[in-house]
Amino acid sequence: MRTHYCGNITSATIDEEVTLYGWVDRRRDHGGVIFLDLRDREGIVQVVFDPDTNEHFERADKVRSEYVLQVKGRVRARSEGTINTNMSTGEIEVLGKELKILNSAATPPFQLDEHIEVGEDVRLKYRYVDLRRPEMLEKLKLRSSVTSSIRRFLDDNGFLDIETPILTKATPEGARDYLVPSRTHEGKFFALPQSPQLFKQLLMVSGMDRYYQIAKCFRDEDLRADRQPEFTQIDIETSFMDDQQIMAITEGMIRELFKEVLDVDLGEFPRMPYAEAMLRFGSDKPDLRIPFELVDVNDLMQQVDFKVFNGPANDPKGRVAALKVPGGAKISRKQIDDYTKYVSIYGAKGLAWIKINDVAAGIEGLQSPILKFMPDEIVTRMMERLDVADGDIVFFGADKTNIVNEALGALRVKIGEDLDMIEGDWAPLWVVDFPMFEENSEGNLTSLHHPFTAPACSPEELEKNPETALSIAYDMVLNGTELGGGSVRIHQPDMQQAVFRVLGIGDEEAEEKFGFLLDALKYGAPPHGGLAFGLDRLVMLITGAKSIRDVIAFPKTQSAACVMTDAPGMADNKQLRELNIKLREKPKAAEPKAGE
Repeated sequence: MRTHYCGNITSATIDEEVTLYGWVDRRRDHGGVIFLDLRDREGIVQVVFDPDTNEHFERADKVRSEYVLQVKGRVRARSEGTINTNMSTGEIEVLGKELKILNSAATPPFQLDEHIEVGEDVRLKYRYVDLRRPEMLEKLKLRSSVTSSIRRFLDDNGFLDIETPILTKATPEGARDYLVPSRTHEGKFFALPQSPQLFKQLLMVSGMDRYYQIAKCFRDEDLRADRQPEFTQIDIETSFMDDQQIMAITEGMIRELFKEVLDVDLGEFPRMPYAEAMLRFGSDKPDLRIPFELVDVNDLMQQVDFKVFNGPANDPKGRVAALKVPGGAKISRKQIDDYTKYVSIYGAKGLAWIKINDVAAGIEGLQSPILKFMPDEIVTRMMERLDVADGDIVFFGADKTNIVNEALGALRVKIGEDLDMIEGDWAPLWVVDFPMFEENSEGNLTSLHHPFTAPACSPEELEKNPETALSIAYDMVLNGTELGGGSVRIHQPDMQQAVFRVLGIGDEEAEEKFGFLLDALKYGAPPHGGLAFGLDRLVMLITGAKSIRDVIAFPKTQSAACVMTDAPGMADNKQLRELNIKLREKPKAAEPKAGE
């Protein structure tokens, strides 16, 4: 039986007899004395074998990196001069008396202390080796601490942990569904849930009052650093609580989590309307640690002859905004060119700029190729509005409002990171008062969140002015990342039908897609609302990881594949026949004719 984990042995255990299990992290032979660094999930301890242990010394001489061992020995203090302050167990060592080799190991595909030089595909292919690295172990242990803290908080506050189905029906939630063919219902498919949204609302209709679940969700969408095809959601729903109460209890959960796991007091979260966030930061998830923001200059640009600016300034759907970067005049022309390429990702056609070399010199103290296109008076008023100082640079965005917001919003974050201008460690906030709808590329209205979000108005007002209607929705944001989002739900049939009419969803389509929910609303649905947090993103932020792949035990690659198991894989013909599926062969390329 193991008596201690390797990393838990301290000076308090000196002279104790211990039994340890673990992997050989390193082996050293110093003049006939063999030193083994034995590693388990809690850390590393040094084990020493002297020649007088006979057969056990001989075994120690044979072990290599990543061999699995059982060691019995006595804890002793290290001699003066051999103490290793870089190890939690650096003041002690174990004098080995017995050694048993439980398993040998092939040479690892990469050294565990040289992981930085190893490509991610190799790390993911041999993930079981990669996870032995202390930094990966620490991330997964912290993830476990996070889920334990959340469960305790929600349990203590009367929430019930209830599971919802994985095999369910496809519902329109903004991304493609993963479909599962049914063998017993020919030609029909289950869908893996993008979220437990409908089921948690049904649980409120059922009288469960307070529900939570740490749920697996699935979305077939293009991936990036904080996206995975399967991800984990902290799903919460309550009855008879309004938006303020829901925000208060979930804010309390996150504040308690950070205090418990990191000993960080996040303080009270400020609240910001969606419209203000977009105006000042170009984003509905602003990073408040970056000390500069967007400023509207539409009114100043409406009369200038510079079409690049006056076109958007006079377009009701356009915007001209300025982004002043304090001390940014040191940015080189090459860096400006790089930033121009960067904003083009978001649809921007260019990136105008003005460097402020000497405020006291007026127009003569400014440097920019666009100054010749604007009257001096306009430029002067604009500089006054921006409150520029010597050494600043101002970038401009002029286009459709959404393009300007996305481009300058992203540029603000990138420059803040590039110039090391981020202030403070944590900046939480709530973004509230979201629009109920947004316009898609075809000019039709779609739900900004989902069609079950309650509007902050009556059904009649909603249908009369849907473009300006606000929803009772709220997002929790931390350091520019959306931790979670939620809303008060629609619980009355007439309001739900009004939303469907605005969205152009007819009775037949509504019945086909949401019939079971609409039926439930007829049978005494309580007022209810909730919120869902992305667990992977939350742990990514807490650990400082660059990608959620680093905080998931077995993640998929950017192409939604598992290189370790070689998934997805092919299905054999027998399985396909049972599912009544026939694969279409890709047409073969035409063979070139003779002489071509």
